Amino acid sequence: MVMRLVRYGSDDLGPVLKRSSIDYAEAYGAAKEIVDGVKAGGDAALRGYALRFDDYAGQEFKVSKGEIRAAAKRVDEGILKALKSAARNIGRVHRAQAASMKRRWRVRVCEGVEVGERWTPIGSVGCYVPGGRAAYPSTVLMSAVPAKIAGVRRVVVASPPPIPDVVLAACAVAGVDEVYMMGGAQAVAALAYGTESVVRVDKIVGPGNRYVTAAKMMVYGTVDVDMPAGPSEILIVADGMADPVYIAADMLAQAEHDPNAQCVLATDSTALAERVMAEVEAMADASEKNGIVSQSLAGATVILTRSLAETVAFANEYAAEHLEVHTRNPERVADRIVNAGAIFIGPYAPVAAGDYASGGNHVLPTGGAARFQGQLSVRDFMKTTSVQRISKAGLMRLAPSIIALAKEEGLKEHAKSVSVRLR
Repeated sequence: MVMRLVRYGSDDLGPVLKRSSIDYAEAYGAAKEIVDGVKAGGDAALRGYALRFDDYAGQEFKVSKGEIRAAAKRVDEGILKALKSAARNIGRVHRAQAASMKRRWRVRVCEGVEVGERWTPIGSVGCYVPGGRAAYPSTVLMSAVPAKIAGVRRVVVASPPPIPDVVLAACAVAGVDEVYMMGGAQAVAALAYGTESVVRVDKIVGPGNRYVTAAKMMVYGTVDVDMPAGPSEILIVADGMADPVYIAADMLAQAEHDPNAQCVLATDSTALAERVMAEVEAMADASEKNGIVSQSLAGATVILTRSLAETVAFANEYAAEHLEVHTRNPERVADRIVNAGAIFIGPYAPVAAGDYASGGNHVLPTGGAARFQGQLSVRDFMKTTSVQRISKAGLMRLAPSIIALAKEEGLKEHAKSVSVRLR
């Protein structure tokens, strides 16, 4: 494993900004077959895919309330306490989000014309929770708790069988209404279109592999979906005052997610860059997940800049999912970074805190999408409705503009719908 050293402004910067490529062409083909199969075949198709991909031969997909309660009792008491503590913190943060939203407002446009807006919760949401390499109870909390705070009446979790007890315990803590043992593109299709035993939802959120992502993009329009999830990534912005051990530890924490995880350090200090690279090598050799970590860190990069200003410029170009600031004046530097999913300020704010317990949401934009996309929040589980109040006097004031523009666009009946009211 050898980390790359790239100078800011060089031609080698391009591939770093583009990230590693994922073959979605193959994923789309496979996902389309599955989505179409579930849409046409319902439960029978779902059972076939469950056996084929998850080795699940059961006839039922829904997990009963009794099974969920029993699973929660089997979970270690310390883990259950940690889940409840994390849920409380996530709740505090997302209730503050909800309070900051003015759910109803109106403005007087002119005499007799008022236009306003109101927020209402989405009726039902499906939260996809990955399985496979590990159990992810934190993903349950990060998606279900904000949905409940938003007022969503029906919150559903889908996860590949067998669902670990700790994931079911998280469902109990978060107040999830229904849990289904189904994974992959087939779970997305079932949530989007419904089957004999799965009632469709209005929106699907949550991370997954490339087949899950492809399926979510296919069903968009039938339901709403959240952001596409690519490989997880960290960018650490640092100067010569930073602790190389902290930085190396945080890069390894990111690397253990996935062989495709992206780990980048941007610094104007050559000495720090060299010390971090040495620390990363030593920690990777000692890691219990040396295989995954080594694959990920083989693509890790140190961006060497000529100044802190260049470091900040790179951060805004990269638009990281997770961004840590380890500098002399971290608040000031963080204020200059406008493109990031989540910013962690100072040496005692590792990404791991946000992944689990600080209360901020860990469902974040990847692959540079932080240029235009934010974290999953209460707002993602609500929708806006325009509300317009117009009196006869108000319509008379608007009529000349409406009629002129309607006729200009060749929509004479639009104009007539106004003029008939003014006779």
